[in-house]
Amino acid sequence: MMKVVLFLVILGSYVTGVNEKYLTKNGIARFYSKTDLEDIRAENKQVLAIIDPATSSVAVSMLMKGFLFPKALMQTHFNENYVESDRYPKATFEGTYADPVDVSRNGTYNVNVKGRLSLHGVTREISVPASIVVTDGVLSGKTTFQLVPEDFKIAIPSLVRDKIARKVDVEILFECKKQ
Repeated sequence: MMKVVLFLVILGSYVTGVNEKYLTKNGIARFYSKTDLEDIRAENKQVLAIIDPATSSVAVSMLMKGFLFPKALMQTHFNENYVESDRYPKATFEGTYADPVDVSRNGTYNVNVKGRLSLHGVTREISVPASIVVTDGVLSGKTTFQLVPEDFKIAIPSLVRDKIARKVDVEILFECKKQ
């Protein structure tokens, strides 16, 4: 019985176009915090991103330990004291966009992506502007937005509060190919 159910799920996925998903495992996530006392920036080049044009959905996942900092001490503090990477190893986003994107035509499509961002054990609804560029069957996505660490229960000790921006700039970039 289980084999029949699995076969029907796979067949249904094929018929409905689920095999038309676009994927990358090498997306980029960056964040930047600027204050008068210190600039903090980090980059993660191991971001998984999936776009499903049939359902206008986007999913993104990244390991928090994948963020690299210019200073090793910043990286240690980020993982141990702020995002607690051992306890909350991933950040994820699942959302949809309502604006049409024609994957058969080259062009730039500005969309608004709405969904659920999970970070540090907290899930929040967010809505961010993004662009999807179609170039010969490859979908490139980009979004920039701001996050407030306290919204995700990331505690900033008063001793270093003035060194970390109240709102952190976030940029996500990816280039997905049809799977």
